[in-house]
Amino acid sequence: MEAAFSAFTERGFAETSTLEIATRARASKRELYAEFGSKQDMLVACIRERADRLKLPVDLPEITDRATLERTLVAFGTQLLREVSDPAVVAVFRLAISEAVRAPEVAQTLNDVAIATSRAALREIMRRAVGACLLDGEPVEIAEHFFGLLWGSKMLGLLLNTAKRPGAGQIALQAERVASIFLLAYPAPALVKR
Repeated sequence: MEAAFSAFTERGFAETSTLEIATRARASKRELYAEFGSKQDMLVACIRERADRLKLPVDLPEITDRATLERTLVAFGTQLLREVSDPAVVAVFRLAISEAVRAPEVAQTLNDVAIATSRAALREIMRRAVGACLLDGEPVEIAEHFFGLLWGSKMLGLLLNTAKRPGAGQIALQAERVASIFLLAYPAPALVKR
């Protein structure tokens, strides 16, 4: 997968041959096809490996109060910013953009695997928070608002190489600020008296 990933990011998906990947991996094309099936399957495996890091952790605490919700949003935001701002991930996004016309399946794969995984994880957090009456609104919509606050224009800067990857401290601080601002924008729903 490392050989495939480096070839894809250097030459593009359409221009990378399975022979080149096999040569870099010191394997035969037959071995590659036996392991992955196709060049696109190799790319999917590279993207899926990264996307697995964006799933909800199995040990996610029960979201029963706003303090736990805030800690969960900070942890999620920190993980997402760290993973997606990784140079290798930015390279995959650049690859998908550059190949959008010649190989639209690359962008579709990135969207279906990596982007959908992170959005599904955040929607689940929001669904749990709404279910616990900690937030009011549609989980899909409020998850998108959190994403917007978290990313702003940062990803565009990374893609255009006009911004540097934030350090670990900057990432943590950004996630904390965004969680705090988000919770101010979405106060706990008032209890309805009967």
